[in-house]
Amino acid sequence: MIRPQVECGSARWGMGDGVVIDTVRSYSSGVVGRSLNSARTNHFVLDSSSGPNEALNSAEAFLAGISSCGVNLIEMHARDTGVPLRSLHVTIAGTRSPAHPGTFESVTMRFELHGVDQAQAEALVETYRHR
Repeated sequence: MIRPQVECGSARWGMGDGVVIDTVRSYSSGVVGRSLNSARTNHFVLDSSSGPNEALNSAEAFLAGISSCGVNLIEMHARDTGVPLRSLHVTIAGTRSPAHPGTFESVTMRFELHGVDQAQAEALVETYRHR
């Protein structure tokens, strides 16, 4: 049996030496609105916001990727530059309208940094903003 396959475009931005390609595979689960996903050796379930809604939905997973990048980058930069960051909390919120649920109208992030003064906190967040 031949299984149909469809490529859905690609984009390249300044790809040079040392390019890293991350791959995630998603599969239907047999439950409408739920996908099974694999990245490297990690497996996880994502639900549609209109599906079972028991697991993270795709929008939440997308936002978690952005906020976790902020946590990791800021922690590593603080460590590498000797800034005494004790802990970091990032809250991210994405606003979507019912008319266009697949598009974020706005995304806001709030950074709470502990163990640093205001100037150090602002410098660390600026490092993230410019990466």
